[in-house]
Amino acid sequence: MPAKHHSPVPRSSGAETVRPEPAGTRPSGPPPTGGTATAVGRIPVLDVRPVVQHGRRPAKAVTGETFMISATVFREGHDAVAANVVLRDPDGRPGPWTPMRELAPGTDRWGAEVTPDRPGRWTYAVEGWSDPVATWRHHARVKIPAGIDTDLVLEEGARLYERAAAGVPKDGGRQVVLDAAAALRDETRQAASRLAAALTPEVDAVLARYPLRELVTASEPLPLLVERERALYGAWYEFFPRSEGTPDTPHGTFRTAARRLPAIAAMGFDVVYLPPIHPIGTTHRKGPNNTLTAGPGDVGVPWAIGSPEGGHDAVHPDLGTLEDFDDFVARARDLGLEIALDFALQCSPDHPWVDKHPEWFHHRADGTIAYAENPP
Repeated sequence: MPAKHHSPVPRSSGAETVRPEPAGTRPSGPPPTGGTATAVGRIPVLDVRPVVQHGRRPAKAVTGETFMISATVFREGHDAVAANVVLRDPDGRPGPWTPMRELAPGTDRWGAEVTPDRPGRWTYAVEGWSDPVATWRHHARVKIPAGIDTDLVLEEGARLYERAAAGVPKDGGRQVVLDAAAALRDETRQAASRLAAALTPEVDAVLARYPLRELVTASEPLPLLVERERALYGAWYEFFPRSEGTPDTPHGTFRTAARRLPAIAAMGFDVVYLPPIHPIGTTHRKGPNNTLTAGPGDVGVPWAIGSPEGGHDAVHPDLGTLEDFDDFVARARDLGLEIALDFALQCSPDHPWVDKHPEWFHHRADGTIAYAENPP
């Protein structure tokens, strides 16, 4: 962690102060930074997480999933810092302004939980900023009881609160902050009483919602892919349609397999997983129980894809047609089930691609195309 040190750089002016949108709202205007935040500034924002391949790939979540965004945020000297998350939806609109908290005192590690509310490609960034109000409060709590620079400290606080009030909507508690500023200047009251009037829970609530931010530094936006809930979890049922035959036709079809779907749905499954449904090759076909010798009636392994009847773009003729498969999927959908297909790239030596696109395959030293062997 970089060491904290005092800096000769002068403090910022009020022109560098920016306001966030209120928490819990979805603003239609510019993001909380107001366009003044920079990627490099007095408040470093480092090691933003989650991150995948340095941001080249998106982090992932599902709709309604709450997860933490964290970052290292610090500054030189002893002035207070704070941070917040800017979450942008797939349309580029900033979501609720989310304040961060230091996860453990003295670690400079800040975090906040966010919840994307719909699927799509989102982005998120972290903003670090100087918190002049928190800095003043710390000084005031030390100096006022000790009687050090009492009038000056109270006047500094009053001016700071007036600046803060300028960024608070009238219906958001502006008058509460202005009343606190007036109390700080009320010389008819004891100094401790004037300070206490500026530190009430009511004032805290308004300033937490509309903080006064200076020296805002934003991290680079990172991608977030939000998917539907099924991408996170679900109960899957592995189903071989050819096992749903009849006494007259032992090899099942999509139509006979569809009769089994209501029972699968009744067990509470969400997804029906099918092994490859393509034509199966005959070269090196396996028999029952993975034996290496197949009989005339053995149907082979579904993952040995491809025969003269077609490859990955065809349906095994004994299962039915593409129209039969569409009906199978529609029946599953009516029952609240989804169909997942095993997309297996391996090919039988009989696959049409072997002749049409031999360059797609690995070749052995004698020029023949290699194929999987079991045992090796």
